[in-house]
Amino acid sequence: MLSRTAENIYWMARYVERAENIARLLDVALRMSAVPQESADGASEWRSAIIASGCEKSFFATHEHASPEEVIHHLARDRGNPSSILSCFAAARNNARMVRTALSISAWEVINATWLELAEFSDRDFSPEHLRKFLDWIIERSLLFSGAVASTMLQSDGYWFNRIGALIERADSTARILDVKYHVLLPEYETVGGTVDFYQWATILRSVAALRAYHWVYRDRVKPWLVAELLILKPEMPRSLAYCCQGLTQNLDQIAKAYGGGHGECHRQAGKIDAYLRYGKIDQILRQGLHEFLTGFIEDTDRLGKEITSQYLI
Repeated sequence: MLSRTAENIYWMARYVERAENIARLLDVALRMSAVPQESADGASEWRSAIIASGCEKSFFATHEHASPEEVIHHLARDRGNPSSILSCFAAARNNARMVRTALSISAWEVINATWLELAEFSDRDFSPEHLRKFLDWIIERSLLFSGAVASTMLQSDGYWFNRIGALIERADSTARILDVKYHVLLPEYETVGGTVDFYQWATILRSVAALRAYHWVYRDRVKPWLVAELLILKPEMPRSLAYCCQGLTQNLDQIAKAYGGGHGECHRQAGKIDAYLRYGKIDQILRQGLHEFLTGFIEDTDRLGKEITSQYLI
C-alpha cells in the first residue's frame, strides 16, 4: 500500500473516532448541566468539555466565557475548528473519497451518507434543549462505520491502519476525559465522594459507554479509583487505555510482518506503553498521581503518533 493511501485511511479513522468522542464529551456536559450547581458561573461542565476536547486555546482566543451555546457551536459545527464534529466528518469524507478503492463499499457509504445527512440538521437541533438527538445520531453513525469496517473490510494493511488511527484517537480521548474529571469538574464547595462527585463519575462512565460494564466488573457503587482502574487498566473494556494500546501493538506488529521491514521506534514505544498498562496496578498509578500519569500518557501517545507517521505515512 502506498504511504499516501495509508495516511488517508489512518486519518479517516481518527476523524470519525474524534467526532464520536466530541459527541460523547458534549453529552457529558449536557447531562451535568442538568445537575443543580452552586458555583459562581455554573459553567464548569461546559468549560470541561472544551478542555477535554483539546480546543481550549482556540476557543478562549475568541470567547471570554464557556456558555452552552458557544461551546456547542465550537465543538459541533464551527468550520473554523478542525476538531468540531462537522469538520471531522468533512475531513473523514475527504480522506475516504481519495481512497475509495481501498475501502469496502459499506464503509464508504456510511461516511458519505453521514456527511450528506449532516446538512439536514437545523439551528434548532444544536440548541441545548434539542442537542441530544444530534449527539445520539453522531455516535450511532460512528458505531455503524466501525461495524462496517470490522465486517466488510479485508483484514490486511488498510484495515490495520484504520484500527491504529481509531485506537490512538480513542486512547487520547479517554485519558483526557479522566484527567478533566479529576481536575476541573468537581466544584470547590462539593466534597469528594459527595452527591455531585458520584453523579459526575457515573456520567463519565456513560460518556464512554462503560456504566453497565463497571457494574458487571465490580458489582459495587461507583468509586473514583475503580472507575480509573476500569478505564486505564482493564483490557476487557473497549475504551480503556489498556485495550487501545494492546490493539495498537498488535496492529503495528501485523503491519511490520506484512511489510517485512522489521520493528522501528513506533513499535518500541507502543510496546513500552502496552507493557506498563498490562502489568501496572492502580495503586501505583494513584501514588504517582493520576493527573501526572494521564498527562504523561497523552504526551506518549502524541509521540507515538508522530513515530507512526515518520515510519509509515511519509
